Parts: sequence; structure tokens; C-alpha cells
Amino acid sequence: MAKSIMQTGKYCYLCSRTTGIEEHHIYFGSLRRISEKHGFKVWLCADHHRGNNGPHQRRVIDLLLKKLCQRKFEKTHSREEFMKIIGRNYLDD
Repeated sequence: MAKSIMQTGKYCYLCSRTTGIEEHHIYFGSLRRISEKHGFKVWLCADHHRGNNGPHQRRVIDLLLKKLCQRKFEKTHSREEFMKIIGRNYLDD
């Protein structure tokens, strides 16, 4: 299991809560293993993970996390590397 490329601590990425947190794979579904391998994950409180204001219920939050993760990855890797791993570009630039 790779550590998150997004966070060093164990707190909700969206609200900073430190209790009741759960691991969220940013690219989930068929890409869950890839997220695990490359550290494309964040900690979220239960409300932000499984609740109505989380990435599984709100597409805008899902896309925000995907964009932030891609931007973080591209600080040390190329866009081409990201596209090879994920198969899609989430950034507008």
C-alpha cells in the first residue's frame, strides 16, 4: 500500500476532522488498485466519504479531488505518465 500523495497526516482532506475518518481512493471502481498502487487517495470523515457531501454522491467533489490529485502527481511526473496510468486528463490546461 502506497501512502497518499495528497496528505501526510490522517485527517479529513475536506474539513480537517480527525475522528471517524476513512480512506478514499480518488480514482475508484476499476481504477481502485491503481489508486492504491500510486497513492491516489485521501482520508475523509464519514460524512465527506459516504454522506451527501462526498465524492460518491456529488460529482463536483469527485472531480475536484481528481483534479487536485492529477495536479499533485504532475509536480513530479509528466502529463503523459498520468494519462498512461489513468487514461484520462482531468485538467483544463
